[in-house]
Amino acid sequence: MKQTIRLLLQLFLTIALPGLAAGAAETTFSADLPALFTGQFNKKLEEAGLDYRGFVDLRGGRRLRQPLAEESTSMAESRLQLELNGDFAGLLGKIKGDLFADAVDDHSGAELREAFFLASPLEFADLKVGRQIMTWGTGDLLFINDLFPKDWKAFFIGRDDEYLKAPADAARLSLFFAQANLDFVYMPRFNPSSYIDGHRLSYWFPGTQTIVGRNHILRDDERSRWFDDDEIALRLYRNWGGTEVALYFYDGYWKTPEGMLEDGRVYYPGLQTFGASLRTSLEGGLAHLEVGHYDSKEDRHGDNPLVRNSEWRLLIGYEHEVAPDLTAGLQYYLEYMEDYDNYRHSLPPQTEKRDQYRHLLTLRLTQLLLSQNLKLSLFAYYSPSDQDAHLRPQISYKLTDNWLLVGGANLFSGESEATFFGQFEENSNAYAGLRYNF
Repeated sequence: MKQTIRLLLQLFLTIALPGLAAGAAETTFSADLPALFTGQFNKKLEEAGLDYRGFVDLRGGRRLRQPLAEESTSMAESRLQLELNGDFAGLLGKIKGDLFADAVDDHSGAELREAFFLASPLEFADLKVGRQIMTWGTGDLLFINDLFPKDWKAFFIGRDDEYLKAPADAARLSLFFAQANLDFVYMPRFNPSSYIDGHRLSYWFPGTQTIVGRNHILRDDERSRWFDDDEIALRLYRNWGGTEVALYFYDGYWKTPEGMLEDGRVYYPGLQTFGASLRTSLEGGLAHLEVGHYDSKEDRHGDNPLVRNSEWRLLIGYEHEVAPDLTAGLQYYLEYMEDYDNYRHSLPPQTEKRDQYRHLLTLRLTQLLLSQNLKLSLFAYYSPSDQDAHLRPQISYKLTDNWLLVGGANLFSGESEATFFGQFEENSNAYAGLRYNF
């Protein structure tokens, strides 16, 4: 295994930092995995002003139901992640990427997760340029004003939660003032989310009114023109005595393809959002409130059945430690569709229609045991309007400071195949993984 890790690491460095690859080749291994980073290799890292961290993750999963149009194995992959950080005369740099082998798709490759420089050109300003993972808002696995890309495939098959947040190529300017702080993000090319398209996960297709998968892979009309298909995001925020208040603005496109072309391809219609959030301590816990308006710029009257209507979204949540090492969090989420009558009258006959109001409740329970080495958790989504649910139980145990064993499941149910979670019943899966952190 150590030789495999060594080869993967050398390949990563050859791609990312060619000058260090030669040093890695001279490394002499001992019986311990951290010895991978001793000797000449470690010396070259120090000379370059770099420090490192990373992990090796082996993970596999199986579906709990016999799928009609997918593989029974939901996940079978190995990953090496390496993160390098450096300080070059006040200019901070970071590069983080994965090398992976995926047995389900019989595919291996590399993924660059982050690669950016961070500078402080003024005392009150930070500028971060490059590939980066960004997030804001107050929700726990629910997003209103966070319009940065997500990887929903990774989330639903059992990869680590960090892979839900996908990278974006962007320039982020942060300004810090006594009255308030401002984040300005410019993405010169559209960064979509990785959506459910039939590859790895089956879904409800309105065109045939059936569940489809690999037999019907969605094709999208990519928005990939630099400086034409661009995005802008703003956040203005301030803390008043422990209460954080924020205002948000986004101008770009729906992050998943919420429009369909006449040739059957899906695409990303224009979107503009305004929102606000509040987070504060309350009765020994933490409460949050978030609201946002989604202006669907290509269907402002709601009479185009091929483009998603404008919406209002609301989120209320509260988290509290109910007992020693036991934390509970509750959230209520609402989607309200505007111009509902126009939407309903524009639908073709026999088409399943969405509700005007979609209600969603979430519950998170986290219990730490055995000196906090054993972690039991449950995250549950339940929609009383759609009558569907998604349960995410997980257990993890720290074998040592470096080794982590994890297991969990994604369980879906619903009364109708046309609802969001109901369409994924065939995708219910259980998974297990082993990770070595270095």
